[in-house]
Amino acid sequence: MARSSTGKSVARAAATGGGTTYRGQMPVNWYAALVVIVVLGIASVAFARYNYGHQPQPTVNQTWHAALAFNICGVTEPALPASPTSSTNGILATADGGVVIHPLTSSEAGTNATLGKFASNYTGLTLTDTSMKLPAKGAPEYANGDVCAKGTPDAGKKGVVRVRNWLLSTSTGKNGSLTPIGGTYAPSATGLRLLDRQLITIGFGPSSASLPLPPTTTIKALETVLAGSQAPVTTTTTAATTTTTPAVSTSSVVTTTTAPAATTTTAPRSTTTTKPSATTTTKPKK
Repeated sequence: MARSSTGKSVARAAATGGGTTYRGQMPVNWYAALVVIVVLGIASVAFARYNYGHQPQPTVNQTWHAALAFNICGVTEPALPASPTSSTNGILATADGGVVIHPLTSSEAGTNATLGKFASNYTGLTLTDTSMKLPAKGAPEYANGDVCAKGTPDAGKKGVVRVRNWLLSTSTGKNGSLTPIGGTYAPSATGLRLLDRQLITIGFGPSSASLPLPPTTTIKALETVLAGSQAPVTTTTTAATTTTTPAVSTSSVVTTTTAPAATTTTAPRSTTTTKPSATTTTKPKK
């Protein structure tokens, strides 16, 4: 039985692998998508490096505020005790988990205002890119590769030292609180630059576990500080203008009202003119 013309065409196409036209066609869309992915990746890396190199830097005697927390093997640790006041150390911890960044010298300002600088000035606190130790009495030191202790959420798992940071937005959200933005992991724990409105969590635990935000109480304390940091400027200026002007105006009014009291001397003048009219010289002539 003879084959049909359609069958012959199919057979020829199968023998040639789909024909020369199909073999010569390049997957343009696939290559275009690959190029777009590569370009976006390079652009994102360049943008991140640019932003990191152009971050704002604190100057001497400028005051910034941040918040700091520690998380060990899934457990949020208590806030650090407040740093003692010092005439040489301008990066201090507060009792509510805050960090005051007020460089006193150039060694604490600019790119020198880092998390490592804060840790080196805090007595008993150890922080490197591979190890950490809290200042609490009897606190163990953790190094990369150590196993989390029993009783912790990450018990039995190997941990590493990591630092994650956010920035509080300048506008409030639906719940009236400021929104944390970011949540990036620093490539270097000690090299993390300190910023205004910054939230920092220093942690030790499995690299697969996500470091959480600082506690809500710590964030609220930072929000309170940020909200009241500029309040004294407005109150002092208004008080000075309202207390000086009324004092001058009231004293001038009192002195001008007492002056007309001296006009009472006109009354005796009317009595002296009536007495001479009573004595006449006509009666002695009779």
